[in-house]
Amino acid sequence: MKAALVGDIGGTNARFALWRDNQLQAVRVLATADYSSPEQAIAAYLAEQGIARGELAAVCLAVAGPVDGDAFRFTNNHWRLSRQAFCSTLQVEQLLLINDFSAMALGMTRLQPGEYRVVCAGEADWSRPALVIGPGTGLGVGSLLQLDGQRWLALPGEGGHVDLPVGSEREAALRLLIEQDIGHVSAETVLSGGGLVRLYQAICVLDGHAPVFKAPAEITDAALAGDAVALAVIEQFCCFLGRVAGNNVLTLGGRGGVYIVGGVIPRFAELFLRSGFASSFADKGCMSGYFQGIPVWLVTAEFSGLLGAGVALQQIL
Repeated sequence: MKAALVGDIGGTNARFALWRDNQLQAVRVLATADYSSPEQAIAAYLAEQGIARGELAAVCLAVAGPVDGDAFRFTNNHWRLSRQAFCSTLQVEQLLLINDFSAMALGMTRLQPGEYRVVCAGEADWSRPALVIGPGTGLGVGSLLQLDGQRWLALPGEGGHVDLPVGSEREAALRLLIEQDIGHVSAETVLSGGGLVRLYQAICVLDGHAPVFKAPAEITDAALAGDAVALAVIEQFCCFLGRVAGNNVLTLGGRGGVYIVGGVIPRFAELFLRSGFASSFADKGCMSGYFQGIPVWLVTAEFSGLLGAGVALQQIL
């Protein structure tokens, strides 16, 4: 029986695995900068696994951006892909491209105990959509709806590019500073790894501090060490994330719960759990009561996007 391959391709890393017996096997993480194309990266992975071209029955790749037509250009790296050329080069019978946060959403159906933490307690209404949102290289937003006991529908979208919402004079001042610097301010402009640095720079200007940090890791490390400015940045970051997540819940009717994913928040999980996220999440005026009982989880599972690609492949095949 031919093997199937799944991939979760982000701006910095591409994760690949074999999909056998509805499980991931031989997971590998490759740097996108080391390869000129996804075909080259997958060929290297297959060679490492001793699998020749032509021995794959199907491939499912989770990719950042809207998926439509033959050509796809990756949002946060230099790769491009043509479905026809991909299948020809790797001799693949079937290629499925899905939005990366659709894959992430489907991956939530495979969460195991110990792979998430409770942010807001509540009980999910599985007849309603769930929201999946997470800052990483960008800000991913997706939604998940249970169709029956075994099948799920992940709805793709580009919710990370909505306008950044503000809920106070200070937030408005920060947004104005960022807008003066770069123009349009989307949620992703702030709620991403690079956005954390942008927010830090704006807070330094607003509060009269000389900026000393240049990378997201420097800011998070400083916050964890107790630096007051870095702590203020993390707190504001969490509040902005709460506002964006709350807006998406209202739009979706997302009483199925909220999954916080991505590579940024787990770096400062304890600070996040003590932050103003929850209060900002439900700060919706006359609709604030809507959020009572909606559960929110912080996901710490390592390969949810890959698992979701496998679930998508399984449901289609």
